[in-house]
Amino acid sequence: MIPEGDMSGLLAQAQAMQQQLLDAQRELAEATVEGSAGGDVVTATVSGAGELLGLVIKPEAVDPEDTETLADLVLAAVRDATGKSQALAAAKLGPLTGGMGGLGF
Repeated sequence: MIPEGDMSGLLAQAQAMQQQLLDAQRELAEATVEGSAGGDVVTATVSGAGELLGLVIKPEAVDPEDTETLADLVLAAVRDATGKSQALAAAKLGPLTGGMGGLGF
């Protein structure tokens, strides 16, 4: 049986951790990161939560005869931005979750 004082301390710790997680999630939702490809001819902007927010394609990236290269550049820029978003999430949430995966964050 857990003494009452220990239980209230544990509850306070859990509530503090929950608040820290909520704060970190809010910071991530408000954060943006950019990824690019092809020497910055394609730039993707992603939220800290991994949502694609914007895509900029410079005119020199567009060749009507070679749309495959443009598609590859777009994919690379989005992957770059998403990777940075995931790293940001791991940095913010990792210490709070103790590295536990599968929590939906």
